[in-house]
Amino acid sequence: QVQLVESGGGLVQPGGSLRLSCVASGFTFSIYAIDWYRQAPGKERALVAAISSTGGSTNYADSVKGRFTISQDNAKNTVYLQMNSLKPEDTAVYYCTARRGTIQYSDWGQGTQVTVSS
Repeated sequence: QVQLVESGGGLVQPGGSLRLSCVASGFTFSIYAIDWYRQAPGKERALVAAISSTGGSTNYADSVKGRFTISQDNAKNTVYLQMNSLKPEDTAVYYCTARRGTIQYSDWGQGTQVTVSS
């Protein structure tokens, strides 16, 4: 069973940084792409960043390019989302999912809340 657990969220001031973690269990981590999504109040869930199963390819939403970095540590079965220069509009619940091709193999977890506010 594919399971992912997000952590690392919190309250941060504008311009600050956070690093989110997505820890995987129950599956061969390295054969899945991992996506980070976020959902702000009153808005639909949106893709923020993605990393291929090998880690050799990454993609970002235009709104976070140059500020967020996705990376993975296969030895720890963990994908990270480093978020710098945070803005109030980055406030959302952040989720990670496992994917092969276009098929999502993990259920949505509880996510981790990120709040950017002064």
